[in-house]
Amino acid sequence: MSMQAPPDHGITGLNEEQAGDDPIALFGAWLKAAEEDGLPEPNAMALATAGTVTISCRMVLLRAFDERGFVFFTNYNSRKAMDLERDPHAALTFFWAAHERQVRVEGTTEQVDPAESDAYFATRPRESRIGAWSSDQSRPVASRDQLEERYARWKERFGDGEVPRPLHWGGVRVKPVRIEFWQGRPGRMHDRIVFERMGEKGWMKVRLQP
Repeated sequence: MSMQAPPDHGITGLNEEQAGDDPIALFGAWLKAAEEDGLPEPNAMALATAGTVTISCRMVLLRAFDERGFVFFTNYNSRKAMDLERDPHAALTFFWAAHERQVRVEGTTEQVDPAESDAYFATRPRESRIGAWSSDQSRPVASRDQLEERYARWKERFGDGEVPRPLHWGGVRVKPVRIEFWQGRPGRMHDRIVFERMGEKGWMKVRLQP
């Protein structure tokens, strides 16, 4: 099977002045640009965790971020959450192909405050809130019909009443210690600028070779 040559890059560059001194602010600017240009699922990110046997990776959605870290929500009994309970280290990757940009985040994780999980859960569509109760995420199920039956039972149970957040569902925050920004450039001479957290001293910025 023949392989096509990778496309060249060169929409724009990333220098140290443009990167600034705050990686969270730079990430916010890149995410906003992806949203404003209508890129598909701009908040999608690959989440890598270390299990008992192997490394696991899946796509999840970023729901909030600030100087404390990057937040996604999940069933706390899911494989990803159980991985993080055993080993709190995690890595995230964002990729916006149309902008020739990639952001890599490495750090440790923690569950967010229950009030924060409650607030986000309340914004979800009712069907999704019922789904959080009906699905034992990552567990085997005999058939799609059985899954639908579980959902129907929980839907009937709640009726027209409020659907509260189950205690086994909530947010996880990835607290970054390293954030790398990648901007595609011609001739594969890409711009790579990495920020590494230096404790209370803030962030150290370094350019990497492509």
